[in-house]
Amino acid sequence: MDKLLGTRLKRAREEVNLSQGSFAKALSLSSEYISLLESGKRTPSFETLLKIAGFLNKNVAYFFEEKRSAFEGLFAPGLADERVRKDLQKFRTTCEKYLQLEEQTGRRLDLAPQYSRISPERLAEEERRRLGLGNEPIRDVLALCEVNGCRIIRQTLPEEARIAGVFVFDAERKAAFALVNASEPPGLQTFIAAHLYGHYLMDRDDGPIIDNPDVVVDEYVSLYPPREQFAQTFASRFLVPPAKLRELIEKDIRSKSLGFDDVLFLKRYFGVSTRAMLRTLRGRGHLPEAKFEEFFKRNPEDREQEVFGGLSGQEERRARTLFRKSRAIPSDRYRLLLAEAAALEKARGNHPPAPPTKGEPDE
Repeated sequence: MDKLLGTRLKRAREEVNLSQGSFAKALSLSSEYISLLESGKRTPSFETLLKIAGFLNKNVAYFFEEKRSAFEGLFAPGLADERVRKDLQKFRTTCEKYLQLEEQTGRRLDLAPQYSRISPERLAEEERRRLGLGNEPIRDVLALCEVNGCRIIRQTLPEEARIAGVFVFDAERKAAFALVNASEPPGLQTFIAAHLYGHYLMDRDDGPIIDNPDVVVDEYVSLYPPREQFAQTFASRFLVPPAKLRELIEKDIRSKSLGFDDVLFLKRYFGVSTRAMLRTLRGRGHLPEAKFEEFFKRNPEDREQEVFGGLSGQEERRARTLFRKSRAIPSDRYRLLLAEAAALEKARGNHPPAPPTKGEPDE
């Protein structure tokens, strides 16, 4: 039990980017004592454990719970809404099908490296460097996540579910999955995917993570545990590299005062939502508060149609799925594996059901 507590304590400390010394100082404890706790050689008093848990924003049970099935944490007793439970079960079923297809085709994904003790800004830079992205926008962040080991399932969820995304890591099978709520606006789906990718790179050992819509909103994310603030800062830097944004403003737009049309151009360039672009520009000092508030109140769709001749491709794809019932929407990689598995079965003389033609792995 002490060993389990020590392992969990070390992971939680590294999650907030603190050395043993800094962590001990913040709690008025010695670094030697923290070292003994993390190595499983000392048992803390209940009062000390409460102090540690409070500082780390963890429940005391976090330090003692044995590992459960990767998906088990999604179905906690407090999740009373039966429809939400069914939707999460559909996500789990789709994940299992995904792994089956990989086994059939022999195309298992390798995991991306797991990081620790790094700032979100530095993580975004390091991951972009590792992937050879430079400072250019990411054409399809969902596909990028997938080929780097984090399988993406887009699934429409009811508004009352209050779920933006879900991350699950199956340590036994070394498989990571992220659910992106396809009922959200497409630009926001991009941000959600990048946010979940941040969890994948940093928090994959912490059990299932269910993110509500507030954690991808700058004004609210500070109310949540440090890992959510970390993932949100990472997502912003990963999707909109500061150097590229500054270059576009200084060398192309060449204006000391950005207009609303400039904001729409930038959001289309980086593939994020208008509101995410506004928050990024404000946060990096490119947009004063008064203009932020003015632009934030505007409905961008009509102006985007007028200036650019239509909404971006993501918005157009969303228009066809907006009013459809809850369902899982397969990624291009899932479709490819499905087609390849069907071809293999046909070559063996079997005749599996034809793959879905409308894009749903299950109804």
